[in-house]
Amino acid sequence: MHPHHHAKTNPDKPAYIMAGSGETVTYGQLEARSNQVAHALRGAGCKPGDTIALFAENSPRYFEICWGAQRAGLYYVAISSRLTAPEVEYILSDSGAKLFIAGASKRAVAEEVKALTNLEHYWSIDGPMPGFAPLETLRGAFPETPIADQMAGTDMLYSSGTTGRPKGIRPALEPDMPIDDTNVLIQILQAFSGAGPDSVYLSPAPLYHAAPLRYCMTFMKLGATLVIMEKFDAESLLKYIQQYKVTHMQMVPTMFVKLLKLPEEVRKKYDVSSLQWVVHAAAPCPVPVKEQMIEWWGPIIDEYYAGSEGNGMTWARSDEWMAHKGTVGKAVHGEVKICNEEGDEVPVGEEGQVYFAGTTPPNYHNSPDKNEAALNPKHKDWSSLGDVGKLDADGFLYLTDRKAFMIISGGVNIYPQECENIMITHPKVADVAVIGVPDEEFGESVKAVVQPMPGIAPSEELAAELMEFAQANLSKIKCPKSIDFDPELPRHPTGKLYKRLIRDRYWGKKDSRIV
Repeated sequence: MHPHHHAKTNPDKPAYIMAGSGETVTYGQLEARSNQVAHALRGAGCKPGDTIALFAENSPRYFEICWGAQRAGLYYVAISSRLTAPEVEYILSDSGAKLFIAGASKRAVAEEVKALTNLEHYWSIDGPMPGFAPLETLRGAFPETPIADQMAGTDMLYSSGTTGRPKGIRPALEPDMPIDDTNVLIQILQAFSGAGPDSVYLSPAPLYHAAPLRYCMTFMKLGATLVIMEKFDAESLLKYIQQYKVTHMQMVPTMFVKLLKLPEEVRKKYDVSSLQWVVHAAAPCPVPVKEQMIEWWGPIIDEYYAGSEGNGMTWARSDEWMAHKGTVGKAVHGEVKICNEEGDEVPVGEEGQVYFAGTTPPNYHNSPDKNEAALNPKHKDWSSLGDVGKLDADGFLYLTDRKAFMIISGGVNIYPQECENIMITHPKVADVAVIGVPDEEFGESVKAVVQPMPGIAPSEELAAELMEFAQANLSKIKCPKSIDFDPELPRHPTGKLYKRLIRDRYWGKKDSRIV
């Protein structure tokens, strides 16, 4: 499966539509332009196994580049458009990128990056930039037919850096792999989503992130039409579902929260009955939030647990989740193992670090220490993403939290996710992070940092109200001992919270960059 098959059978069908501008790229146009890009990449000296980097916001040119690199056997690095020039330079250097493509909307940062680097080629999209060759003009000199030496390339994505410098995940490339070869994600999506040429898939997230990029690429392999939001907005998402009769969608829990906090009259204004399948991941979803979404949209909401590393996956359909509330599903790729610090499996129902067995462990580029740290101490073919959780008697996995975010207060282990899941349901809370802060007596104490809803002013009374709300729903030891307020928490557009940055404020650490 590959877009080039759909270009032959249905060239005028929209491959994707930009939701805001309405610009449409058909499968025939995608085929022609991605072939031109592949020729241009060869002309720039990029050989199979080489790396290029793309630094842009959501754009109609994004997939032309990714498919061009994919059919040229290259690694393509999608860089977060939120990064600073030194952060982008680090990724270019670490990945060994030979060519840098930047969106004109990121001109200021891109020009800084050019001054910090010494690559042979710098290309621009969506507008001119000094010192950057415009790809839209450049590709016009090349044929619209395939290059002679097509082979499958793949993405090389960098972790979001919630706990430090990002690491590139570099899967092995098979020599001469056909560009239309299948993979695990295609098989899983076909089994669970029922997606095909008649599907309309809405992507509300930045394309540089793993799930949006991979899901979009996979739905194009299946011949669907994609609707790409330039930026997420809760009401706009509902509008586009109605306008384009969207059938499939991938989301994150923070989007659910924002949808549910829209006024009731706004939520009822739009027809979402076209939806057939929605999947979410990236962060744990509070049980009340998931319950309300299923009540609103029906039992069409799936959930999975996986990482960019591709070392395993669990999956839960709506009916499975309703019978095992809070689960992230059963293993569909690999086998889940729950282990203690020594690497031994623990009994069913006990918490421990989550490992996947029977899969390929992560390959973090230029990071042998991180590769080793991901492996079980006793079973070197079992690998972990660093999460803590437990299995129930039916084999369903429940995540507790990231191991790195655990709070140890007076010798007691406290996982902040449980408290966050409760507090986010309060009508006056827009976002919340629960962290451990220094405490002379207990080592650490629990603190909540709250972003109030618009129009709600921070106050001692509000803090007391929220603490009382938490204590009514959780044991006191898991509840915050203090609450601070922040006008906006540092959260990635994909939904991941940069908790490290918040925690560093209270521990006196200076390196608080988002990387």
